[in-house]
Amino acid sequence: MKLYRFLTGPDDASFCHKVSAALNKGWELQGSPTLSFNSQTGQMIAGQAVVKTVHGKDYDPEMKLSEQ
Repeated sequence: MKLYRFLTGPDDASFCHKVSAALNKGWELQGSPTLSFNSQTGQMIAGQAVVKTVHGKDYDPEMKLSEQ
């Protein structure tokens, strides 16, 4: 099965660690990162799509993608 996640978070080191953790669990970058400005908080928000192929399992909408 092929899985998709869209990681988001403040544009700081914590977001980089979130993406790095996903990469080290076998997820791969998909496309370019995105940035958006939250005018209510004055903060930049980063986003990055990641994908992963998992063999021998079937997709279930109840599964926690971050644990795959």
